[in-house]
Amino acid sequence: MSKIPRNFKLLEELEKGEKGLGAELISYGLTNQDDISMTNWNGTILGPPHSTHENRIYSLSIVCDENYPDKPPKVQFVSKINLPCVDSQGHVVVDKFDTLKNWKRSYTMETVLLELRKSMASSANKKLAQPTEGTTY
Repeated sequence: MSKIPRNFKLLEELEKGEKGLGAELISYGLTNQDDISMTNWNGTILGPPHSTHENRIYSLSIVCDENYPDKPPKVQFVSKINLPCVDSQGHVVVDKFDTLKNWKRSYTMETVLLELRKSMASSANKKLAQPTEGTTY
C-alpha cells in the first residue's frame, strides 16, 4: 500500500479545518496562509462542560515538520493550562500523552486536539485548578 505524501495529507487536513468539516468544539488552520510548507498551525479547543475548563477557549501552536505524518506534530499550548501531559512551557509532553506517544500515521491534528479535550474532561483532570483565564506562556 502506498503512503500519501506529506503535502497531500496536510492539504486534506487544511481543507477539512478551513471548511469546518471536522469535529465541533475544536478548530485548526495555518498560522500564515502563505506558508507553502504547511508547517506552522494554530489550534483551538473549547473547554469541556462540567469541568474547570468550561467556557474557556484554549489556543495552541502546532508544528508539522518534514517528518509529519510519520512522526507526531509538536504541540504547545499558548493559553496557560494545568494538565499532567503539559510542561511548564506549555509543551504537550510526548511520553505523557498517549496519542503522541503511540502515534499512527493515520492520526491527524484533529485527533490530537480531540484527545487533548478528552483529557481535560477526564475524571482525573476535570477538577484541576487552572491558571487565570487569558494568561499565556
